[in-house]
Amino acid sequence: MSEPVLWDYPKSSASYRVRIALNLSGEPYRVETVNLLSGAQRDPSHLARNPQGLVPVLDIDGIRLTQSLAILDYLDQTRTLGLLPVAPASRAKAQALAHSLAVDVHPICNLSVMRQATRGEEPARTQKMHHFIAPGLRAFEALLDGFAPGPFATGDRPGLADICLIPQLYNARRWGVAYDDCPRIREIDTACAALPAFAQAAPD
Repeated sequence: MSEPVLWDYPKSSASYRVRIALNLSGEPYRVETVNLLSGAQRDPSHLARNPQGLVPVLDIDGIRLTQSLAILDYLDQTRTLGLLPVAPASRAKAQALAHSLAVDVHPICNLSVMRQATRGEEPARTQKMHHFIAPGLRAFEALLDGFAPGPFATGDRPGLADICLIPQLYNARRWGVAYDDCPRIREIDTACAALPAFAQAAPD
């Protein structure tokens, strides 16, 4: 079987998630950069990989996968990453925590969405980033109360929620969104930063 290939963009939150999961799996992979700023995602070669013109795209195990959450689910099931609890109720709660950022915050803050909403102009773009990211992180912090205290979001090992949180914190720092009032998030950030799988996945 050939080495997995990940088409990504370093600052893409969705790509960042997949890099973390691949690193947690310990499986070597090759990165092919799709420069979103230059419009490479609209090139015919990339549209042949993903008609949506999005990243990430992962070639692995002889198949091609798109959509980061679907990729994470595949890696979890085939590489036994333990990203979610087994019990149905606990699993649903952990997924809801992760999706509060990956589904409800990240898409709104996608640069292409922001460009359409604000024409890419400042200060409108930064203001909208603050408008969505700050309350999203505060909601995540409040949702953490439903889980037992631990170094990571849902337990003693990194899970799906941590993989979705860390790229969003990177975006928060990029846009100057403070989360000093989120002590559990800051603890999780510290715990994840100490793991090579997270550190090596960081865009810079």
